[in-house]
Amino acid sequence: QESLQESGPGLVTPSQTLSLTCTVSNVPITTKDYYWSWIRQPPGKGLEWMGAITYRGDSGYHPALKSRASISRDTTKNQFHLHVTSVTPEDTAVYYCASNLGWATAWGQGTQVTVSS
Repeated sequence: QESLQESGPGLVTPSQTLSLTCTVSNVPITTKDYYWSWIRQPPGKGLEWMGAITYRGDSGYHPALKSRASISRDTTKNQFHLHVTSVTPEDTAVYYCASNLGWATAWGQGTQVTVSS
């Protein structure tokens, strides 16, 4: 069973870039048929899927974030990363990374990111 852990700054200044890392244990992120997602939950709102990267390195994004979000990976460290440019206070949320294999999924514990000056 894989485990995931998010890391990154808890506070980001408006207009800057938010960068988070998800470190995966027990399963290589290149394992066939896996894809690796980022999801967030703003305060008082529901979960929002942001995007994902596949075991082959292909990525896809929520249409509303496509122009600002990017997901990359470092297979040597078994990590994948989220970058969101030009952040505003509306990007304040708890950010989660997750694994997906068919119907199975595993989530990290989440990390709070606040966008504020």
